[in-house]
Amino acid sequence: MRSHDKIGFRLSRILTRLNSGARLGIDELVEEFNVNKRTILRDFERLSILPIQKENGKYFLEEYALGKLGFKDIKAFAALIGARSLFPELDDRFISDVLNEKLNKAYLIKNQGFESIQISRDDFEAVSAAVIKNRTLECEYNGKERKLNPYKLINNSGIWYLLADDEGKLKNFTLSKIKRIKIKGDTFAANAEFLKRIEKNDTNWFSDAKFKVTLEIKNEAMEYFKRKEFLPNYEVVQENKDKIIISTMISYDDEILRVVKYWLPFIKIVEPLNLKDKFENLLRDYLK
Repeated sequence: MRSHDKIGFRLSRILTRLNSGARLGIDELVEEFNVNKRTILRDFERLSILPIQKENGKYFLEEYALGKLGFKDIKAFAALIGARSLFPELDDRFISDVLNEKLNKAYLIKNQGFESIQISRDDFEAVSAAVIKNRTLECEYNGKERKLNPYKLINNSGIWYLLADDEGKLKNFTLSKIKRIKIKGDTFAANAEFLKRIEKNDTNWFSDAKFKVTLEIKNEAMEYFKRKEFLPNYEVVQENKDKIIISTMISYDDEILRVVKYWLPFIKIVEPLNLKDKFENLLRDYLK
């Protein structure tokens, strides 16, 4: 059995018991799995993004989380964190299995390819835990000290973002640009209006200012593009055997530019012209 398979097996067994309300001690798990204490302690570190508490030497899942995971959820989630610790090299099968309705509090991932996360594993897991446990975090972003209430980690077109409340405004922060992360002990009450916006508008970058973009997609990419839903809430403007023209509402240029770059040469921007020109200039600069 490969090492990450062994880890996944242990984590799935531990998660199953925690999910059923069991309180687990280190010594009993050492004996059950025939490993040392350090290994079991590391397992609980891997599970730290979940609301697990320790009391009188026993680990247990907080009451509000009990019974929320089915067998498939536990198996996939255990394999995921055991093998890759929630980093972007994960394959699509794990992503689709794990990030379902029961486990999507912390993460929103758009299957558009992955790039390096450019953040340490410890920081990634710490931010994940802060999202799940409603913990305030302090950090530096673009040279400014900030105190954020984190709501969700988003992977859009392979880039990770943190969606957080910054002084009463819901904003996106590029995860790789967040420095000196400190998770605070105090918790915050989730803003009900923000939660509604996230549920309703979770793929439109949480901005009130949106504009329309029209794209032309060639036949070679049409079926795959529609099946994968690379753009949410799009409308078909025109379709024939050679191409499809669609429109969608976006909030930021990068939201569409990454999709177009990913699908070259099978997709192009029709409107707005300023965005089309911007993309063509980016290509010229790249080819210099």
